[in-house]
Amino acid sequence: MTKILKPNKENLTEVKKLILQDEVVAIPTETVYGLGANGLSSVAVNKIFKAKNRPQDNPLILHVSDYEMMERLVYGLTDELKLFLNNFWPGPLTVIMKAKKIIPKEVTCSLSTVAIRMPKNEIATDIISICNVPIAAPSANLSGKPSCTNAKDVLEDMNGKIPLIVDGGDCMIGIESTVLDLTTKPYTILRPGFYTKEDFLKFEDEILIDTALVKDGQIPKSPGQKYKHYAPKAKVLVLVSDDRKKVSFEISKILKENKNLKIGIFKFDQTILDVDSENILSLGSIFNLEQMSKVLFTGLRDFDKKNVDLIIVEGCKEEKLGFSIMNRLKKSASGNIKYLD
Repeated sequence: MTKILKPNKENLTEVKKLILQDEVVAIPTETVYGLGANGLSSVAVNKIFKAKNRPQDNPLILHVSDYEMMERLVYGLTDELKLFLNNFWPGPLTVIMKAKKIIPKEVTCSLSTVAIRMPKNEIATDIISICNVPIAAPSANLSGKPSCTNAKDVLEDMNGKIPLIVDGGDCMIGIESTVLDLTTKPYTILRPGFYTKEDFLKFEDEILIDTALVKDGQIPKSPGQKYKHYAPKAKVLVLVSDDRKKVSFEISKILKENKNLKIGIFKFDQTILDVDSENILSLGSIFNLEQMSKVLFTGLRDFDKKNVDLIIVEGCKEEKLGFSIMNRLKKSASGNIKYLD
């Protein structure tokens, strides 16, 4: 059985012991929970792949506590680059840089680059610091399922597969970090996240977006984007419109036409439905997409627990944080998006 423990001093000592013995421990970050293991140990890293049932050609992100640790892992960490990173770190940003040979090929999947993040969550930072090794920590879910944003959801996927989950409460952000390729200029966003193109443009003259994020049929370069991801068991339909009445009408129409189905509805507070159903969850205000980001994955998982057949989710404009959220929704829905405008 997998234990769930609070992050007190005694329990973090046990976490350190397990990680330095090449075991895998689920840890909280500000984005989602991660499956943490010694990122310099091939044995430990392979246990991550096994627990997640993760494809072996899907690279991992190494989490560091400071620049000194990062210096051991990558080339090109200049003072100028540190000044840029200080605008976003610690925080939900992962960067791609040239990897040093100290990093096992299992982490990089034999690529010449590695993904690095300095998390903001104090529990994650404390664990990295006391272990004094970079922590490889992909999202703590079975590959393909929605990521986990609380310890209870991690247990659902990982019970019996790992020895311990550190319960740090609900994640503050709820979607994975932005991935930014720093190996060439202009820098390129490989995976959208909490930080957006507009955020980076405050400090850089130009930022590119990987064409795989905007064109179908291209293979993404980022960890966590190559394969089907974020998908609940139920079919997902995303409805997108600036007009809340159109969304309300479309949802009512779908319910009338599919009375034989158990349908879950994930809607903004501004969308008024004349529907009596216990299977309605709130995305928060359409004017506060940070709330949508925070509740999206846990809501999809909650609907699976309710055994719904279809999940209808309101989409949002694909700009700023909405671009990142719609990236996740398109994958959750396998492209099943209906634009009503």
